[in-house]
Amino acid sequence: MSSVVVGAGPVSIEDVVAVARHNATITLDPTALEGVATSRAVIDGLASDPNPHYGISTGFGALATTFIETDRRAQLQASLVRSHAAGSGPEVEREVIRALMLLRLSTLMTGRTGVRPVVAQTYAAVINAGITPVVREYGSLGCSGDLAPLSHCALATLGEGDVRDAEGVLMPAAEALASAGITPLKLEEKEGLALINGTDGMLGMLALAITDLKMLMTTVDISAAMSIEGLMGTDKVFAADLHALRPQVGQGHSATNLRNILADSPIVHSHAGPEDGRVQDAYSLRCSPQVHGGARDTIAHAEMVAGRELASAVDNPVLTVDGRVESNGNFHGAPVAYVLDFLAIVAADVASMSERRTDRFLDRARNQGLPPFLAHEVGVDSGLMIAQYTAAGLVSEMKRLAVPASADSIPSSAMQEDHVSMGWHAGRKLRKAVDALSRVIAIELMTASRGIDLREPLKPSPVTGAVIAELRSNGVAGPGADRFLSPEIESAAELTLSGRIAAVAQSASQTPLI
Repeated sequence: MSSVVVGAGPVSIEDVVAVARHNATITLDPTALEGVATSRAVIDGLASDPNPHYGISTGFGALATTFIETDRRAQLQASLVRSHAAGSGPEVEREVIRALMLLRLSTLMTGRTGVRPVVAQTYAAVINAGITPVVREYGSLGCSGDLAPLSHCALATLGEGDVRDAEGVLMPAAEALASAGITPLKLEEKEGLALINGTDGMLGMLALAITDLKMLMTTVDISAAMSIEGLMGTDKVFAADLHALRPQVGQGHSATNLRNILADSPIVHSHAGPEDGRVQDAYSLRCSPQVHGGARDTIAHAEMVAGRELASAVDNPVLTVDGRVESNGNFHGAPVAYVLDFLAIVAADVASMSERRTDRFLDRARNQGLPPFLAHEVGVDSGLMIAQYTAAGLVSEMKRLAVPASADSIPSSAMQEDHVSMGWHAGRKLRKAVDALSRVIAIELMTASRGIDLREPLKPSPVTGAVIAELRSNGVAGPGADRFLSPEIESAAELTLSGRIAAVAQSASQTPLI
């Protein structure tokens, strides 16, 4: 198990994934903790000021003009967390909650929120103990940040609400903290507000999605290459000089992958001469680099936005470097929401092209001599007919998921929060889109592998041959009589989303895949 150091500077996307998905432990930088303590002294000074300061001696949101006496401020902070932990619906995934908590901790460690060091230390202890607060699907509008999800996490550190322990057992937060030797927090001025104002949920989902999508872009290049082999397509259109004529970076990377994956392919070489009378392949084969590459470039843009957000200290009010406490709007999730929506759009389009390649294999008018539906006994067997239905259904769902959430806004908080980002919702639907994309690619892999097997004695390239062998060794069988297909699709999907297909292809390739 690795360890991630959290200090005053940003954590990386890799750090987020390590903690959220792979249970890396957290170490707090001592120098940054000293900075947190120094910042807290400023808040303590303002707490005794008879003049009101938002979040320190006032109410919140539409109640910001209400002055709160000193003896009621601890209750104010706890009440804020309790009332805002108002989520509803299914539980959110463990990795999303861990990412959210890490990112909130990262902001606390900047020293710009004014919390005491013990608050940051408690968050780190909860994460390291594998305690996961129960967060519900609905409750965030993406402004002022992910209020309800963050509040559920904050509530758990107070020893209230429900959590799951490291083994996934549901229990009261107080019981889990006691078992881990963690003292529940008692919040002081500003601290409740500091724990719930942030874009951490949507940002965590963005970091996880970027990681998955980068791997899936390599994988879909692999599945496209296999389709080109199985459909007797050409690799000539992937020549470097052709793609240099249109210097889109992602397009060039995908074309390079396709050239490398198809290198030394006996199937492709078998029809590379002048006797092949076909002039052009269909767009779903020929234009793979253009579509996959456009998706790659969009992911790169999203990664740039994520990097900026990871370097941000999002809170309201915020403690400035020169010691001012200022209200601001940095919690508005628009920048993150936009790219979450962008990624859902490109995922849907990549999936759509993948499904079109799958469909070509099943139509004897377009599959270059293969049996209809790749069936074993035509008329008796249905082959992969309904596997394509599954891919088509997934693509249709992804098109709906591609409708932007960030174009919506529902006013809240008595019109104080009159424009919101819906970034959390953009993140939720993107997670569904990423899962769907992996399944569409998996069905193409399964279909293309069967098509390639039916080309025997012609052999695939070393790279695609290694992928087919991996599929076969994991229960995704080759041609034959009709059988129960769902387990094979699930196995192929697991190999795809886990990154195993990409890893096997990389191991078999003579050159690095991008």
